[in-house]
Amino acid sequence: MSDPTGCAAACPSSAVYCDRCDVLVGLGGLRVTAVERRDEGALVIDVESPPGPAGCPRCGQVAESRGRKQLTLVDAPMGASPVCIRWRKRRFRCADAMCEQKSFTEQDAAVAAPRAQLTARAISWAVGQMRRENASVQGIARQLGVSWKTVWRHVKPVLERRAADESRFQGVTTLGVDEHLWHHVSTRPVEDGGRGPKELTGMVDLTRDASGRVRARLLDLVPGRSAKAYADWLQQRGGAFRNQVQIATLDPFAGYKKALDDELDDATAVLDAFHVVKLGTQAVDEVRRRVQQNTLQHRGRKGDPLYGIRNILRAGREHLTDRQTQRLAAAFAVREEHVEVEVAWQAAQQLRAAYQHADLAAGRTIAEHVLDSFPSCPIPEIARLGRTPTQWRDAFLAYWTTERSSNGGTEAVNGLIELARRVARGFTNYDNYRLRMLLVAGGLDPTTPT
Repeated sequence: MSDPTGCAAACPSSAVYCDRCDVLVGLGGLRVTAVERRDEGALVIDVESPPGPAGCPRCGQVAESRGRKQLTLVDAPMGASPVCIRWRKRRFRCADAMCEQKSFTEQDAAVAAPRAQLTARAISWAVGQMRRENASVQGIARQLGVSWKTVWRHVKPVLERRAADESRFQGVTTLGVDEHLWHHVSTRPVEDGGRGPKELTGMVDLTRDASGRVRARLLDLVPGRSAKAYADWLQQRGGAFRNQVQIATLDPFAGYKKALDDELDDATAVLDAFHVVKLGTQAVDEVRRRVQQNTLQHRGRKGDPLYGIRNILRAGREHLTDRQTQRLAAAFAVREEHVEVEVAWQAAQQLRAAYQHADLAAGRTIAEHVLDSFPSCPIPEIARLGRTPTQWRDAFLAYWTTERSSNGGTEAVNGLIELARRVARGFTNYDNYRLRMLLVAGGLDPTTPT
């Protein structure tokens, strides 16, 4: 549309501009004057604001028009086509000779910030692609037809403003924590050519919504895996945040427990169910390998009874088929020494049953029996398994008094983080990594479920 009047003639409400074109382009008060498609497929849209008086931004006096100058901006794609906006911006001179403003150019923050290369709509689109579609910065840059640096230079301030907004910590009543590895290279300080600590401590909001469902979202990632790293972050949040946290879930790591005892002494600590059950499965595997070595003097091989059921031993009793149950019984009956493996498997299944029982009171009864019986078991691996929940007794039993609170949502957020890191093929800058992961895992957008 090289001649705006050709399209505008069909619009009775305007003699110069086309209302329908303005609606399609959607740049607020700017009106479309021309549209063309280049050979490479890019759309070029010429826009301008209608003529009219404008006041000086400093003194408010009506300014004198000094014509227009063209500014080229990159807009969000339309379909599969990159879009270029050519904005014919009005220029003015203040009529007051004493005014320090002298001259100025029209600005519209809803279209683009001063000295920006991307429109506000393009920045919002880029942030949405990174948030909802897990798009990489390089992929967004390719769609927009700009460089990686251009995209990140415009997106980063938006993410920093959201990350600095303390209101995103409001309403957190259940808090999860877990460690995370963000790189696998040198741990030397950044100033010495390394990337600093590879471990990060991640805090996750595990608060349930009105329907009782957990909507996990990442709250922050801080360097280090220690009591100090977690405690310092809790202190920075302030007393109001700490007072609102009622439940704190964690893995069996004494450092995080110390931070909770120091900073969230009124909150109920809950030991994560997955890690407890995992310890039980590991104990069974250790017993199987020990008995295998003691009876056959070699590692498991094809045809060995215990080696043949190694995967079945890791499954829950409720998932076994009749044939698998028969294979277990047959392997246990081969030698008298195999009874240790059978007892260890029964113990692990009992631990699993405590978590799976539909009735919380009955599940807690099983858990208390585990605490009373496992530490005195003659099988050393099971006795060691029993000592762990005994040391964490209150946090272990809290699962049945907090409506099955667990760190599962934290592990789910870790999965999102790992996916985003693979899509980006790694990160070299911790600050950029933190912002990207906060965005991907919902930490900067509390209203949208992850």
